[in-house]
Amino acid sequence: MGDPPTTGAAAAGFSAAGRLIELAEAVRADPALPRDELAALLARHGEHPADLAPEAFGEPEAAELRAAARRMALVIAETDEDRMAEALNGLLEECGTRPRLTRHDGHPWHLHVDRGDGARWGDWLLASGALALAQLLTEYGRIAWGACAAPGCGRLFLGTGPGSARRYCTPTCATRGRVAAHRRRRREAAAPGRGPGAATGPLP
Repeated sequence: MGDPPTTGAAAAGFSAAGRLIELAEAVRADPALPRDELAALLARHGEHPADLAPEAFGEPEAAELRAAARRMALVIAETDEDRMAEALNGLLEECGTRPRLTRHDGHPWHLHVDRGDGARWGDWLLASGALALAQLLTEYGRIAWGACAAPGCGRLFLGTGPGSARRYCTPTCATRGRVAAHRRRRREAAAPGRGPGAATGPLP
């Protein structure tokens, strides 16, 4: 189970963080995501066909991966940087992560992690996912991912572009969020005692 690069090597078409986000979101949207769809997702992110064959990646392995993806989705949704760092440190310690540099199939050098020989798929996702997010946290100095704040969305996204931290997965959701906030402010302003000239504190 290889681990594609996370940041600088993303230009080569691979991103361990992107793979993690897509996998966690797919399982969040469909907790019973079929084995074949999981395998296809992993293949799009550079996993070797032999590792994804039914005899190597069967339903038990798919179940392990779904459970790990659900767990990582909870981590991804954390918004406090200190709690995020603690969570990632806990995962790295739990998984006994020992990263090493490797390159293969014409791809540039990148960090690869597993949990010893015959690593389980769930352990691999926890270890490689935690390492990918830890690298982004140190590179950007902030959480560069999250769950969309637009009402009714919650989609997991990776926000590694320039500028301030993102709260929405797409510009469409950002517009929806702004409209919802505007309407909420209008309702609050129109509420009894909240209109123009309303008292802002206790009377003398």
